[in-house]
Amino acid sequence: MADLPPVHPIDFRYGREHMRTVFTPDRRLRALLDVEVALVRAHAEVGTIPRKDADAIAIAAGKVTVKRVEEIERETRHDVVALVRALSDAAGDAGRWVHLGATSSDILDTATALQLTEACDIIGDDLARLESVLLERARRNRDLVCVGRTHGQHAVPTTYGLRFAVWACEVRRHRERLEQCRKRLLVGQMTGAVGTQAALGPDARRIQELMMERLGLEPVLVSTQVVQRDRYAEFFLLCSQVAATLDKMCVAIRTLQRTEIGEVAEPTGERQVGSSAMPQKRNPIHAERVCGLARVVRALGCSSLENVPLWDERDLTNSSPERVIIPECCVLLDYILDLTTGVLAGLTIDKTAVKRNLALTGGRNMAEAVMTALVDKGMDRQGAHELVRLAAKDKGDFTDAVVERASGAISKDEVKAALRPESYIGTASEQVDRVLEVLGEDL
Repeated sequence: MADLPPVHPIDFRYGREHMRTVFTPDRRLRALLDVEVALVRAHAEVGTIPRKDADAIAIAAGKVTVKRVEEIERETRHDVVALVRALSDAAGDAGRWVHLGATSSDILDTATALQLTEACDIIGDDLARLESVLLERARRNRDLVCVGRTHGQHAVPTTYGLRFAVWACEVRRHRERLEQCRKRLLVGQMTGAVGTQAALGPDARRIQELMMERLGLEPVLVSTQVVQRDRYAEFFLLCSQVAATLDKMCVAIRTLQRTEIGEVAEPTGERQVGSSAMPQKRNPIHAERVCGLARVVRALGCSSLENVPLWDERDLTNSSPERVIIPECCVLLDYILDLTTGVLAGLTIDKTAVKRNLALTGGRNMAEAVMTALVDKGMDRQGAHELVRLAAKDKGDFTDAVVERASGAISKDEVKAALRPESYIGTASEQVDRVLEVLGEDL
């Protein structure tokens, strides 16, 4: 049968080469062979097999190809048996020691840990780059006063610096979660059928330790025939959390880029076309793509939870979904992390629009500041709240409405002073400084 073109968009549309490479058939085969070689090396170390045979197997591993393994698998209908036969054949007489004491999951799960080590390194670097961009944005916009919004309505002012600082702190928490998750996720096992290590003999635990030391993994403390899938589920749910954060940030960017708001705009290419019908369009397509693919990443977390309750010491229901969701999750998350970083790095902020929107309600978004000024003038807080609430409902000038209802309790100049947005941002700028101090020193 002729080779078919790729059908999954992560192969040709969504994804970056360095993460896709981690999950290619060749890279998967190399990881599996690395585990098989580590096993015979450990056997040789404890004296189970001759060192020269372990050396021969290690050399033979470099000769095994994806094509040969696939040829054998078409006959055996078993991927690991095909791998073992291909390696044994390539190793000649020494091949009799290949896979000694192992079961398939020992090789598969440990190889997956090797691949996930690479994936976690990439994701960790992605998160660090995103945090760095957010901190720089926070620094540059430390004092840029803008409308705060709650329930989609204008609220008291905030600053763009504080917004970016909040996002940077959220990304930092994801970086910390990833580091905490790694020690539970990146483990290997050599425990044999049902996890008892019976086929490995009296040196079973030492063989596992030597293997994992060679592979750079932690050995499981205990396991059944498979590494327990709560470890994987934790990683997938962390990826889902990261995707949710990216979604949140890009929803905010899309909202702020709406024509009637127009405060920000994601970067666009010189010849980029927004619409095939409407030439004037400048659409936030990258932010929208992040939001769309974030849904896919979050959905993968559900499948990972379904893989936790396997029957008894194991069944095979986790295998088929993991062949899909592990590469898909890692490739897509890396991709949308990079997209989001690019959007934020090139984001333009229209300060004229920011100022215009601050004045859009004629000072009514500063109602809390006016209420506080009335309290300072001696009015009780609840009475001041009701007065300002009613004044805000009046159709005319907000300042005049407050002065009229206050019956001399506050002057027009005092109300106008309270309506200055830049004087009502509290500790926003100082909070940004603190975030830059705490997070910046660790970048």
